[in-house]
Amino acid sequence: VQLQASGGGLVQAGGSLRLSCAASGRTFASSPMGWFRQAPGKEREFVAGISWSSDSTYYLESVKGRFTISRDNARNTVYLHMNSLKPEDTAVYYCAAGRASMRVTITPETYDYWGQGTQVTVSS
Repeated sequence: VQLQASGGGLVQAGGSLRLSCAASGRTFASSPMGWFRQAPGKEREFVAGISWSSDSTYYLESVKGRFTISRDNARNTVYLHMNSLKPEDTAVYYCAAGRASMRVTITPETYDYWGQGTQVTVSS
């Protein structure tokens, strides 16, 4: 089972990036999916989450209105569209899959599978 995150990079403040997380080895169509981030010297924090059916999404307050999480269960892929990026968004971004049929949570310990992380750097 593998989650492969991609799409990170270096972007100027105000720019946009789209992160992708492709799952292989099993389907996560029944699992909540989340994006977390970790900046140097800080704890990993929840950024966005989406229910298995896409009917519920959740966001860190500071990214509301700028980030959008979505998923394509047919492709076993989850996305994070990031607009109006700020230097404080700089971090390694991780995708994660929760347990089937569970609700989205903001607690990293409730997610069983993790991607390897992709670096997002926003310059001022």
